Amino acid sequence: GPIFATINNAMIGVLENLGTGNAVLLGTVLGGMMAIDMGGPFNKAAYAFSIGIFTDTGDGSLMAAVMAGGMIPPLAIGLATVLFRNKFTDVEHKSGLSNFVMGASFITEGAIPFAAADPIRVIASSILGSAIAGGLTQFWNVSIPAPHGGIFVITLAERPLMFLLALLIGTAVSALVLGLWKPSIENREGATISSEELS
Repeated sequence: GPIFATINNAMIGVLENLGTGNAVLLGTVLGGMMAIDMGGPFNKAAYAFSIGIFTDTGDGSLMAAVMAGGMIPPLAIGLATVLFRNKFTDVEHKSGLSNFVMGASFITEGAIPFAAADPIRVIASSILGSAIAGGLTQFWNVSIPAPHGGIFVITLAERPLMFLLALLIGTAVSALVLGLWKPSIENREGATISSEELS
């Protein structure tokens, strides 16, 4: 709608004003934006800005930042459900496993049910890891000349091992923050995902 289009354009304007002079800062902002609303206006603004740069110049460096940032929320949730089993229900464990596939495919929306159930912890931890990974891709001069695909386009990347390292670091940070911050199941008050929410 026109309201979200206005918001989207305003955020793209802010990103354009940052410029590419400080690539690490820009990568950090873009990576973090991908995790704020996981498919909403912030996510779309970051992606639209990066795809615009890629389309105009063929430079895929910012695509590396947004791809890492968008992959981390579901990957981190999947990892957290494995590392902190007492913090998640059986339904959440099953959903966590599917998040590995969605995250690897650069489908951020896999994290939405978890974010809806526990928004502060899930979104904050996701933003932290995604921002770190986005900044690291720029610090290490990673470039991915592809608009989508996640892990399946890694062979196209310049410095693919550094992309994977940035992804692993960001995922580990988010998963550890989420797992350590989240209360155990017996101490939770309604912050669980039902089978209806997953269907």
